[in-house]
Amino acid sequence: MSDTSALPGDDILEQALAWKKDGRKVALATVIKTWGSAPRPIGSQLAIDDRGNMIGSVSGGCVEGAVIQAALDLMETGSVKTLEFGVSDDQAWEVGLACGGKIDIFLEKLD
Repeated sequence: MSDTSALPGDDILEQALAWKKDGRKVALATVIKTWGSAPRPIGSQLAIDDRGNMIGSVSGGCVEGAVIQAALDLMETGSVKTLEFGVSDDQAWEVGLACGGKIDIFLEKLD
């Protein structure tokens, strides 16, 4: 897929719906809180299907890998989850959120 970090939310949701209509499991990640120098604003979204395809962005690439893995796990449980990444979080440094900010991401399976 090409760079989709600047796609309007409608495009992301339309693709998620197309994946659902195709019989795939889909999860949606949404930035719900930011602090400091956050890579993407509140409301930014990333849709992920059960084949590992994605569209959108919640961090400009900084933590997408961790969000995608959490989404794939979540698709099996069907629950919701809030992910937190920040400068004091060792995992955030591992996955590349070194911008000095913090982000909270709400992750849900689309039914």
